[in-house]
Amino acid sequence: MLAPSERSCRERGRRHKKLTDWARQMALQARRWLPGREIVLLGDSSFAALDFLVTLARHGLIGITRLRLDAALYEPAPPRRPRTVGRPRTKGARLPNLSAVLVDAVTCWQRLAVPAWHGERERVVEICSATAVWRHAGLPVVPIRWVLLRDPQHRFDLQALLCTDPTREPLQIVRWFVQRWQVEVTFREVRDHLGVETQRQWSDRAIARTTPCLLALFSIVTLLAMRLDRRARSAVCTDAWYRKPRPTFADTLAAVRRQFWREQGLLLSWRQSEVRKLRPGLRHGIAYALCHAALHGAFTVKARTTATSAFLRERWGRAVKGVAAKRGRRHP
Repeated sequence: MLAPSERSCRERGRRHKKLTDWARQMALQARRWLPGREIVLLGDSSFAALDFLVTLARHGLIGITRLRLDAALYEPAPPRRPRTVGRPRTKGARLPNLSAVLVDAVTCWQRLAVPAWHGERERVVEICSATAVWRHAGLPVVPIRWVLLRDPQHRFDLQALLCTDPTREPLQIVRWFVQRWQVEVTFREVRDHLGVETQRQWSDRAIARTTPCLLALFSIVTLLAMRLDRRARSAVCTDAWYRKPRPTFADTLAAVRRQFWREQGLLLSWRQSEVRKLRPGLRHGIAYALCHAALHGAFTVKARTTATSAFLRERWGRAVKGVAAKRGRRHP
């Protein structure tokens, strides 16, 4: 979903909608389309807003976001006694902040193995979890399950998560949250290699059409790579200082591009009577080098063009000075 910025709405005279408003609209629309499905929304700390989370809870959607360590957590409100005067209570006793739970020696940590941790195979982490009520003055109350994450080997900082469904297991919450990594990597890859957010169109409709098409191109390239043979699909471009155990999207895009080039221009038929000008090994090597060189985009081309222009200007200046010296006059 494309969310225009505040400046863009101000320039066009439109009312600006916050990111949580767009997310609420998208979540409710997904619930309307899929009334019987379990829908889980994953977000960063920008979506840890009480008004947004309470909307998800009311419509049966599960929201998982990051949680502040200083969030005001309370126990659930006690049952209302009969003949009690006044409005019903919305919260119970105040609970310690998560920052205090982190340094408390009494805190019980449980060690779990989380599969597919941020693109890796498995990561052993320590977690601590409990249920609470998150409340802020003037905002609705949301029952949550919070989860504290820490690494025994201190390879990442402490993380705090929340889930709007307090009945969920902590391991399931963590496994859901780490799936955001694939989404983040996808957006980074389409920016670097397919040009998302760098389009140059004057029409708003063209911009609105280009981004979905480029995201669809990402899926098409992935599907085409799955149809290649195993050797071509698993080819990885490595450097002496960086080893990749598995191919990235850059390698996948290069493999698909190399297959297209081989079939269109660099693949010669054995039935032709003319002699091949290039050996197969050399021809495939050229295709391999070109398809990876094309991934660098306009920045590399611009840098090389600038360097070439400077080189040509320097050579031209030397040639003009040499001709002027031979004619016995000084070049201005």
